[in-house]
Amino acid sequence: MTSRTRWWWVRHAPVRSTGGRIYGNSDPLADVNDPPTYEALARFLPKDALLVTSHLQRTHQTANAIREAGLELPDPHIEEDLAEQSFGDWQGRKRDDVYAELPAKHTFWLTPANSRAPGGESFVDLMTRTTAVIDRLTAAHEDRDIIAVTHGGTIRAAIGHALGLDPEAALTCQIDNCSVTRIDRFGPTESHPDGAWAIFHINQIPTMDSVLAPDPTAMLASVQR
Repeated sequence: MTSRTRWWWVRHAPVRSTGGRIYGNSDPLADVNDPPTYEALARFLPKDALLVTSHLQRTHQTANAIREAGLELPDPHIEEDLAEQSFGDWQGRKRDDVYAELPAKHTFWLTPANSRAPGGESFVDLMTRTTAVIDRLTAAHEDRDIIAVTHGGTIRAAIGHALGLDPEAALTCQIDNCSVTRIDRFGPTESHPDGAWAIFHINQIPTMDSVLAPDPTAMLASVQR
C-alpha cells in the first residue's frame, strides 16, 4: 500500500493591532478571542498529529487556542523557514502608503512574485524556502498527519508547490485567517514513480454546524446496508 502524508495547513488568527501597517515576518500579537472558531478547528483537525509552526508568536497563539479548545497537540516543531514573507524596510509602514509608491502592483498581494522589498525577499524566495521544508518534513514523517499552523504566504507557497504553479498564479489563492487547506502527499506507485500531491480543500473555514453535521457518505452506506 502506498504511503500517504496528510498536511493540514492552518492560517494563524487575525492580527488587528497594526493599524493597517505591513507586518510581514515581524511579530505582532494575534486576536484569538473567538472560542467557537477554535472549538470547530479542534473538532475538525486530526488527533495524533505532528504540530509544526513558524517561530512567530501568532502561530503559537493560534495553536494554543486550538489546544485549549480540546485538541490534544504536542509541543510544536518550529520551522523558521515557514514564516511569512519578509517585506524588509516596508514593515511597519502603512500599506496604502507603500502601495501608492510601487511601480508594479499585485491585485491579491503587495507586489508581483519576483519583486523584493528593500532589505526583504520576494514571494519566489518564500516559495523556495517553504518547499524545502515541506519536502524534508514529508520524508521524515511519512504516512502521518501534519498540522502546520503558519501564514497566508506560506500556505499559498505550499499550494503552488503541490500543483506545480507559477509563483504568480499561486498568489491568486485566497487564504483566510483560521482557514484549513488540506494537501496530501502520496508515495511512489507504478503510475507515479515520484509520488504525487492531491489537494482536498483550500481555504475551508470549519464551523460548529459543519463539524457536527452527519457525514452523508456514512449515512448512504448505512442505508445501503
